[in-house]
Amino acid sequence: MPRRSLASHVACALLCLGVLLPSSSAAASTDSSNTEWQSFELSPLGANDWECKPSDAHPFPVILVPGTFETMLKNWSTLAPILKSQGYCVYSLNYGVRNQLPASGPIRESAKELADFVDRVRQATGARKVDLVGHSQGGMMPRWYLGFLGGAKYVNQLVGIAPSNHGTRGALVPSAEGALLVDTASVICDACADQKAGSEFMQELNSIGDTVPGPVYTVITTKYDEVVTPYRSQFLAGHERQVTNLVLQDLCPLDFIEHDQTPNDPVVHRLVSHALAQQNAPADPGFQPNCGLLP
Repeated sequence: MPRRSLASHVACALLCLGVLLPSSSAAASTDSSNTEWQSFELSPLGANDWECKPSDAHPFPVILVPGTFETMLKNWSTLAPILKSQGYCVYSLNYGVRNQLPASGPIRESAKELADFVDRVRQATGARKVDLVGHSQGGMMPRWYLGFLGGAKYVNQLVGIAPSNHGTRGALVPSAEGALLVDTASVICDACADQKAGSEFMQELNSIGDTVPGPVYTVITTKYDEVVTPYRSQFLAGHERQVTNLVLQDLCPLDFIEHDQTPNDPVVHRLVSHALAQQNAPADPGFQPNCGLLP
């Protein structure tokens, strides 16, 4: 499969943002607070029903955490309604909005926003714990919440879809192909700098180990990931009772999904549903999903 150039990744991200940015009147405001952002951003279908009450079959509300430059609407438009139809109480948020760019602020600050959102969901639903499903930065950033903000006691499971758990040596790192673009992105995107392999943030995040006691972890990755590279850097180290690392192509060799579209992949949907159904264990590494496009 051809690899997209760094320039195309940046252009794609900015193009997507051009579609999702607020109206000209809202964009003119100098207030880039997350409260303002959420006031005009739509939730994906099936998410953020604040009257939902968890069932005995699905006791943990599911919070979907978007990736860098992504909104909850763009990232979770396909998975949110699927989980809702399965009987889960589903929630999602926008976070880390800086200069009208979602999920681009310092990751430590974004983790605090996630902590506040988890508290809000728990209060609304009466649930003791939640499950977190995140894409890219959204699959890694919750680990700061778990390990450094006391979130481990409130989270049952973290499912990471192409998560940047150990940073990336790919599109976010300066190279001869696009050093100027990367440097420019780093100026406007603290989260991008935080996600470089070997960054101060990454060193501190992983200084306490890949996991913390309490939650269970499932990582779903694709070997065609061209953003978080090498793709095996997404894996978490831990006992098999607490951690399962899955490569899509080990299960479905003809699945050629890349980084950006993993949240929309039907096989990923099945793996997420399977992981969440385990409740107190990570995904079963022996589980074989249907590899077709249709159920």
